[in-house]
Amino acid sequence: MNSIDLTPLYRNSVGFDRFANLVDSALNTESVTTAYPPYNIEVLDDNRYAITLAVAGFELSHLDIVVEKNILSVKGKKPETDEKREYLYHGIATRTFERKFHLADFVEVSRADLDKGLLTIELVKEVPEAMKPKMIEINQPAAEAIEHKVA
Repeated sequence: MNSIDLTPLYRNSVGFDRFANLVDSALNTESVTTAYPPYNIEVLDDNRYAITLAVAGFELSHLDIVVEKNILSVKGKKPETDEKREYLYHGIATRTFERKFHLADFVEVSRADLDKGLLTIELVKEVPEAMKPKMIEINQPAAEAIEHKVA
């Protein structure tokens, strides 16, 4: 198992515990992960992203999207049917799946659309005004207080 020492990061940083947990989680995850369903992650502009999953054969009622603690979870489950089919070749997978994506702070889901077998989830990063950088004014004593009176 690989290990990364993040001690140098902590010498000059505060509040990166979530980052360390993310790195640790990535290193401890099984190296064999399922590729189903395939997906794309796009950058639409500076603060907008889209995740598109190929979910052929799934209807809206078969899909769930949940965001909890900065983890976007997409689940698909087809209901059991009594219909028996005989396939010569069965290449379109419609099995149950769960795909998780770690979201950065302040990234929120803005919408989700299902069109032609593609589930597109749009994300937007909206940093609250209180968290944005702000200029701090440096005060100087008034000019009168600086002047020394010569007696």
